[in-house]
Amino acid sequence: MSIGTTAAPPSLSYELYPPVNRDATEGVFTSIQALESTDPDYVSVTYSGSPARRNASLELIEHLIQNTRLRPLAHLTCVGESRETLQNLIRHFISLGVRGVLALRGDLPTDPEQWRGEYPFARYLIELIRAVEADHSAALAGGRLGVGVAAYPIRHPESPSFEHDVEVLLAKERSGANYAITQVYFRADEYTNLVESARRAGVSIPIIPGVIPLNSVRRLNRLCAMAGIAPDPILAHALETASSDSERHRVGVDAAVNLARRAFDDGAPGVHLYTFNDHRGSLDVVEQLELPRTRARASNAWATRAAV
Repeated sequence: MSIGTTAAPPSLSYELYPPVNRDATEGVFTSIQALESTDPDYVSVTYSGSPARRNASLELIEHLIQNTRLRPLAHLTCVGESRETLQNLIRHFISLGVRGVLALRGDLPTDPEQWRGEYPFARYLIELIRAVEADHSAALAGGRLGVGVAAYPIRHPESPSFEHDVEVLLAKERSGANYAITQVYFRADEYTNLVESARRAGVSIPIIPGVIPLNSVRRLNRLCAMAGIAPDPILAHALETASSDSERHRVGVDAAVNLARRAFDDGAPGVHLYTFNDHRGSLDVVEQLELPRTRARASNAWATRAAV
């Protein structure tokens, strides 16, 4: 399917990390300003790690709501958390103006004593989100929170099989998920296989491909270590043998664009760009994709200005 023939413009979204220190804050805000110019549907904000990192996530979400036109998608992890803590966080999100949550289990702590919690899997967190949502129907004007979940084109490192991952995705949908965003992948047929397998299993929610323009072998290895997957040898070789930073940038952008285009050909409803808080590659990907939604919104913006 061509992106020019879809019934609705494809969605566009990005992922941001909260700044880890004062030096990183300026870079994050610069990226926010640059990404805002593309008018994305939402920007996801990661939530994990130490209490300080989690507070930084909440502060970033509040900044997006109060000072930008960007709509935040708040990550929420449940491993090791109590029902009360999670309820309070969901209520806090709603009070801030958050209308979308990405429900995740989260990484298992290295200390087994920290594994204790009432919600060991994301599907239970989704059910809790829906329960809290029902108590806040007035604040939500009778609407619902958009709940996203993770999907895995490459077998999750803790999963017994890829087929098990698909069954977990189906369970998340049955618990109330509205859509899924894939973890990173490097071969176009991995997204194709995921969608085809999910549809055969009964999954009907949209599955959005998550891609990232990588500009260094170091960043590739770091990402793969975080995701628990093997680095793509072809991409690694291309990055390693590139003669300059600009060529490495081009290699990463081209790889991400090719994945996104193939996903659109397979009927993907949009694209989600993992930025690593570096907007340059993501903006180049968006420019090369020439998404109809961005062209249409730019035209509408100019028409509105002309009419004023």
